[in-house]
Amino acid sequence: MKYDLHCHSNCSDGTLTPIELVGRAIEMGVQTLAITDHDTINAYHHLNLKESLPIKIIPGIEFSSCWGKMNVHIVGLNVQLDSDSLKAGVAFQNTARQKRATMIADKLDQLGFKETLAGAAAIANNGNIGRPHFAQYLVDIGAVSDINQAFKKFLGSGKPGDIKQFWADIPQIVRWINEAGGTAVLAHPKKYQLTRTKLKHLLDNFIEAGGQGMEVISGRQDANITKDLAGLCVEKKLLASCGSDFHRPGQAWAELGRISELPIACSPVWEHW
Repeated sequence: MKYDLHCHSNCSDGTLTPIELVGRAIEMGVQTLAITDHDTINAYHHLNLKESLPIKIIPGIEFSSCWGKMNVHIVGLNVQLDSDSLKAGVAFQNTARQKRATMIADKLDQLGFKETLAGAAAIANNGNIGRPHFAQYLVDIGAVSDINQAFKKFLGSGKPGDIKQFWADIPQIVRWINEAGGTAVLAHPKKYQLTRTKLKHLLDNFIEAGGQGMEVISGRQDANITKDLAGLCVEKKLLASCGSDFHRPGQAWAELGRISELPIACSPVWEHW
């Protein structure tokens, strides 16, 4: 079975519609897919999960949170979409995202960039506004050459547009996921660029909060990274997950289904549903 349990549609910061995303996953040979949009489950409103498809869809979400002064992401897998707890979590994060978008726009306004909130909202189709939408707007008005430069100069870690104080904390997010019958998974742990000691500390805090799994594989990553994360996963007795973190076509390092298999020592998250 080919699993991809982390990807994004245009209901958050991806470019494909949910239907297009599922179609591409099928083309890429994925057999089990979780759409994990940021702080929203709107993608599932566009899909008929009872429809007979050559692919299994696992309801999912990726919640934004913070640990200390850094952003961390927690994926909820196999959640019950009609859960009151999940709906409450989405509503809380939606309010947080709106406040955050306003503050990001204010910061960019101070730097001389006008109408960024309206511009980002238009790109997001007035939906789930995130930093990538602001980045695309800065590209569109010629303020930067590409999205990477937008993050490097204005929106990335430690930059004016890096606003994180509105997110729910890790224990609250894990509680929402668990009460929705799902499995809480720490997303792409290597992307946080932590020392091994600090990563272990993050995992310990996550486990204390009730977290159950971690992504051992995120996109096309070096085999040594996979080996290292697999060792941590086994050491911490966590379930192992994997996903491409797909956002758009043309990113070979994050293409749907183009990820390696989990190391045999790991306990796959899907074996515990």
